Amino acid sequence: MEQLATGPATDRPSGPAATAGATPRTTLKVIRAAILGTVVEYYDFGIYGYMATFVAAHFFVESDPNTALLSTFGAFAVAFFLRAPGGILFGHMGDKYGRKKALTWTILLMAVATTGIGLIPSYASLGLWATVLLVLCRCLQGFAAGGELGGANAFVSEHAPTHRRAFHTSFVNTGTYLGSLFASLVALVLSSSVSEDTLRDWAWRVPFLLSVVIGVIGLYIRSQLPETEQFEAVRESETVEVAKYPIADVFTHAWRQIVLVIFLGALIVGGYYVAGVYAASYLQTEGGHSADYAFMSTCVAMVAAVISLPIAGYIGDRIGRRPVFFVGSGVTALIGLPAFMLMRDGSPVLAVIAQSALTFFIGLVNGVSFATYAEIFRARYRYSGIAMSNNVTNMALGGTAPFIATLLIDVTGNNLAPAGYLIVTAVMTFVATFFLKETRGTELQL
Repeated sequence: MEQLATGPATDRPSGPAATAGATPRTTLKVIRAAILGTVVEYYDFGIYGYMATFVAAHFFVESDPNTALLSTFGAFAVAFFLRAPGGILFGHMGDKYGRKKALTWTILLMAVATTGIGLIPSYASLGLWATVLLVLCRCLQGFAAGGELGGANAFVSEHAPTHRRAFHTSFVNTGTYLGSLFASLVALVLSSSVSEDTLRDWAWRVPFLLSVVIGVIGLYIRSQLPETEQFEAVRESETVEVAKYPIADVFTHAWRQIVLVIFLGALIVGGYYVAGVYAASYLQTEGGHSADYAFMSTCVAMVAAVISLPIAGYIGDRIGRRPVFFVGSGVTALIGLPAFMLMRDGSPVLAVIAQSALTFFIGLVNGVSFATYAEIFRARYRYSGIAMSNNVTNMALGGTAPFIATLLIDVTGNNLAPAGYLIVTAVMTFVATFFLKETRGTELQL
């Protein structure tokens, strides 16, 4: 199969202006700020998944608990359909007016939306309006998230030195798992500290209200950052103009790269939401484990993912991006079914190992992904290109993952059906890697 090239060299100037030149101290600040933003995003999305059973009881009044849970995961999925419009808006803002400005707004909106969920009165008080407000907050979350992860990685990629780009961006992506880990820890502490009745009554709101704290901290840190030299180079260049409509340019000049990134991200997105979010419900409903155990297992799994990311980034900078993509997706496809069997039937220890193995190998793919994406899009539409591609994948395979996994069991009667969903996403990424041209060591292009 023919590998997809990153574009004709004559169309994309390179050189000193196209290479990030930030000092190590500035780069450290940039990475820290980017991590905080992704922590907020994935904490907010993760806590909704972990509190799903309690949200279902307060906002979706159904006689069948499984139907209420499906409705809750349906609201979870709705937010992902707003990610694409959010990616378009924030991508436009980031490519036209600067990465820093766009990323400041994404973290602010995300914190406001999540805090709002913690403040909405229940269905018993407001009736249908409570459900409507919940869905609106979820939509605002999705809209803000659409510009976060892609923009943060573009920001860090443009600050990082060429020979360490994957390693640096891998730390940004630890924010995705750290956010989920933090959400898991908060859920675990709550479920261990208060009675189930108290948790169901009002304590479930506490994790949502905590978002305002980490959001304010992240907002302050981001406000202190400099703009990237790549964006400034585009703005000051006499040969390369800032795109008037970046989203139009990326579709016109880089539609092949968009398609490639959508499929490369299948496992990172679909796999993450199955193994890292939905698995907490699976361990309880199908494995027969307690909520405390499910949250503890997910915490361990998130630690495994965090460990895998810098390992993947280091290896990706040493031997290339493609080998890491192949290993991470290939191994996940092979162990997907056995892992779910262990989560369903295995001992508590084996179930934890199974979930952690899945998140570790998914994390390997994630560790080199966004450096690769930055290397195949030009700076003038890089933010828009990464955001659009990533959000299409999230819309198709991410937000729908817990809903589809639950629905597959309900429709087929086979509680191993979610493993099939996970395996399909792994195969999609594995096959897409054949079309990827190796990008290790390439300079970012204007």
